[in-house]
Amino acid sequence: MLGLVVTDHLYRRYPDLPEGELAKVRAALVSSEALAELAESIGLGDAILLGKGEDASGGREKPSILADAMEAVIGAVYIDGGWEAAADLVMSLLGTRITEAAAGPGGHDYKTRLQEMAARDLDVVPRYAVADEGPDHAKRFFATVSLEGRVRGAGEGRSKKQAEQAAARAAWLEIEHRLTPAPVRSPDDQEGL
Repeated sequence: MLGLVVTDHLYRRYPDLPEGELAKVRAALVSSEALAELAESIGLGDAILLGKGEDASGGREKPSILADAMEAVIGAVYIDGGWEAAADLVMSLLGTRITEAAAGPGGHDYKTRLQEMAARDLDVVPRYAVADEGPDHAKRFFATVSLEGRVRGAGEGRSKKQAEQAAARAAWLEIEHRLTPAPVRSPDDQEGL
């Protein structure tokens, strides 16, 4: 169901996006990793019924269980409310991610976006530092990204990749904001200042 809704939306919303780019965007949005992140973002793990052993071993935080549960919720909404209800749910949960992913080179991949921006605008390469904590079944990763010797972003996640992406996103947003020129005000706009 998720794949159908995302594919339909991408095809209708981005008719000029090359087929290969559409496929990449779709794949990034309907992957198990994306589903697990989505489930985590809405706190779905807290609502999952698990056996004692799975619960004790951190099952509520396992990406595979979270991804399966998220897919089940979308399927249940489809069975109960039909296409429109399922599409509304998917778009409310993924709308921003779809827009980011279809934004162009790098899409929602902030590590790529940051690397391209850093090379183009700052002539530097991002450097990542990653640490982890917790038992293997519930490990958390923490990442920072530095540019020009200065930490520009920090993030965390259930995997090294998620933590680095979160750090890169924070850095990219901070640098993008800094590099984007302030709008020029016309004399008429400045009268009230």
